[in-house]
Amino acid sequence: MPPSSLPASDRLSSLPHPCVPGYDNVPQFPVKAPLPFRRTIRRHELHQIVPLAETTIYEMEQRGEFPRRFRLTARCVVWDLEEVEAWIEDRKQASRSAKTNSSSGPDVRLRRHRPVR
Repeated sequence: MPPSSLPASDRLSSLPHPCVPGYDNVPQFPVKAPLPFRRTIRRHELHQIVPLAETTIYEMEQRGEFPRRFRLTARCVVWDLEEVEAWIEDRKQASRSAKTNSSSGPDVRLRRHRPVR
């Protein structure tokens, strides 16, 4: 019986599980497989990857804090996926180093709105 004709529950149970002995011997997909070409993404795909508002992305681009978009045609604007992924990785590293170097957070007693006493 071909695997596609099996019920979904049987197909899932036949997959190797990380806790099973011998899982390390199962061929895995590479974490970062280099693509033979540079991939670009459109606005919809960008928003799936980076959950920021359009205005925030535009302002960050203008300040040089986010990868710049470029035009493929008069009506098609794209971003380089590799640049966006590198930006995300930089943000992760900055966030992790800020957690180790910073205090517990901002002083909430100094807020203008809803200060905590």
